[in-house]
Amino acid sequence: MKNLVVIGFIGTQLDAGRAAGRWEKWRPSVALTQREDLEVHRFELLYTPRHLSLVEQIVADIAAVSPETLVRPVALDIADPWDFGEVYAALFDFASGYAFDTGNEDYWIHITTGTHVAQICLFLMAEARYLPGPLLQTSPPKRQGVGEIGGYVLIDLDLSKYDAIAQRFARAQQDAIALLKSGIATRNPHFNRVITEIEQVAVRSKAPMLLMGPTGAGKSFLARRVFELKKARRQVAGGFVEVNCATLRGDGAASALFGHVKGAFTGAVAERGGLLRAADGGVLFLDEIGELGQDEQAMLLKAIEDKTFYPVGGDREVGSDFQLIAGTNRDLRREVLAGRFREDLFARINLWTYELPGLARRPEDIEPNLDFFLARHSAELGHRVRFSAEARRKYLAFAQSPAAKWSGNFRDLGASVMRLATLAEGGRIAESLVETEIARLRALWEPVAEGGRAGCLLTPEAWADLDRFDQLQLEAVIGVCREAASLSEAGRRLFAVSRNQRASPNDADRLRKYLARFGLDWRAVKTGAT
Repeated sequence: MKNLVVIGFIGTQLDAGRAAGRWEKWRPSVALTQREDLEVHRFELLYTPRHLSLVEQIVADIAAVSPETLVRPVALDIADPWDFGEVYAALFDFASGYAFDTGNEDYWIHITTGTHVAQICLFLMAEARYLPGPLLQTSPPKRQGVGEIGGYVLIDLDLSKYDAIAQRFARAQQDAIALLKSGIATRNPHFNRVITEIEQVAVRSKAPMLLMGPTGAGKSFLARRVFELKKARRQVAGGFVEVNCATLRGDGAASALFGHVKGAFTGAVAERGGLLRAADGGVLFLDEIGELGQDEQAMLLKAIEDKTFYPVGGDREVGSDFQLIAGTNRDLRREVLAGRFREDLFARINLWTYELPGLARRPEDIEPNLDFFLARHSAELGHRVRFSAEARRKYLAFAQSPAAKWSGNFRDLGASVMRLATLAEGGRIAESLVETEIARLRALWEPVAEGGRAGCLLTPEAWADLDRFDQLQLEAVIGVCREAASLSEAGRRLFAVSRNQRASPNDADRLRKYLARFGLDWRAVKTGAT
């Protein structure tokens, strides 16, 4: 059996009493040691120095009724027992310096005595396991008198021991995950793991979150769901503000995000609050954050870290306390290496980063999402729409096959279902309608299936004559060229490593010769001319 140790404040009112009549009064600290069903080995009696005389009385009374109990008075330097910060700090220092021996001792935290602030602090300390034991709540007897000691109850804050509570928490988490997924019973293991962690982070943290993935993978949709989850938990007071950074260009980008003062520039005839201020108390979703300019990136970093920023043309800081969710279809690590994205901003928003896989990488999730879109479009049309058995089988067989590229991801799937629902005669999607839709999708994805930008620049015969290796390499090179401002810049990016091994590197010439192997030149690549 382990020794029982009680930790608690002296009750300056409940434990008081010096006359002989005090034994007819219920005194919580003394009554604990009078119980025949408890053997208190040690009592850590917390007190403030001005109550030393009362402590001495209690020590003497406990010695009289329970000589086997060692009472150790512990003076805490608390000037104001109603000051939360002061009381918590004193208890924290006590717990940090205490030599707990949980292998040989059980600790009960007595919360009946002390101010309400002290009781709350003891609760928080026990919940955080700084005080490793259950809470002890004692209660007075139904009638006062000599020998009447009242009752007690233990409250264990380890919720894992309470099956009913654990089940409620599990149901609440399942409901939150369902909210993030809009009730769609997704089956992809990676995506489900991502959503589970996002649910945990969303309700526990206000730190920035970064959602990565191709266009149409659901970044914007998920960001709004995170906001709705936090709103349901009453963790946000503001709204949801969404902006696609790719639409912000030039001088107007900073003004749109951070606002401006009147007269800041030509045309600024009135003050503008900006999107960051509009998101105060809520969630700001910056989609395609990699498109922001360097100046806006620097201003955003300050706004995230300090919750303050300067409007364009202003000399007074304004504040906005928002949670940032950023989205991007770029690899920001590469953007940092290329000098297009600030390393310090990336480090700040990279705490919680999640990649949302494209639909083609989640074939098992096509069927539940198909049902989701079909139900949504049925509601919009005002009548039920459904597949025939053979039409559903044929559509899913194609949709889950490698032939279905889903380059637009859920946008493609949603548009496809909308077309089927709209054209369905009598609300029934027939096999012939599915065949027409499959042909439409094949045509939509044909440029991607035939090599994307590179395939479009060559004749079909020339493209077919290339090895798969050369096709992939050419596609990557043309992608870099399209993003670069000049032939020289594209060359520097493509030959960044090998150029250092040459005495006189000519990146532009190397790239020009490479393109010429395929009958291409810089103008054709930039304009898309065949």
